[in-house]
Parts: sequence; structure tokens; C-alpha cells
Amino acid sequence: MSAEGKNFEAIVKAKADHNKHCPFPPHTVRMNPFEIERMQWEEGDTIAGLLLEADPKIGTGAFRLVCDGMEPPELETEDFEAITAPAEPIEIPAGPVREGDPHY
Repeated sequence: MSAEGKNFEAIVKAKADHNKHCPFPPHTVRMNPFEIERMQWEEGDTIAGLLLEADPKIGTGAFRLVCDGMEPPELETEDFEAITAPAEPIEIPAGPVREGDPHY
């Protein structure tokens, strides 16, 4: 079996094992750029249903599956202006006194 075939088989097995133990299915497989080149693959290819991504931190001869449980996707956030309390109490003038209203 070729090195490419062995790697593909290892990724398929790792994906199945991951799915047994994690509720989040993997979406990416990361490999050392040298390994990707050696397999004659290219970053961005789909391997066993996973996006192939180069990661120089991963040693040669290894790969890493990534799921949303490990690295949640970034959520879009919206910036809001903070509302601060006034520096001094706000005085609200009393309205006109009406007959029959209690006086405090």
C-alpha cells in the first residue's frame, strides 16, 4: 500500500474513533506541510470528508483531527457602547402639588 493510501486509511480510522468518543464530528485534519507535500496533496483538499490544513507545529508522520469541541468557531460579536452611571445624582423637580395628594 502507498504512503498516501496508508495515511488515508489512518485518517478514516481516526475519524471513526473520534466520532465514537466525541459528540462533535471533526471537520479538519491538520498535518505538517512537509507531509502534505510528500503525499502529493494540497492544503484545502478534502481527505475522508475533512478539510486538509497545514500546521508546521505538528510533527512529520502525524496528523490531528479538529472538531468544534476542541476549537469552537468564532462567533460574530457586536460592539456596544457602555452605559455609565451619572457622576452626580439626577434631581427631578417635583410636579405641581394637587389638592388631595399626600405630602411627603
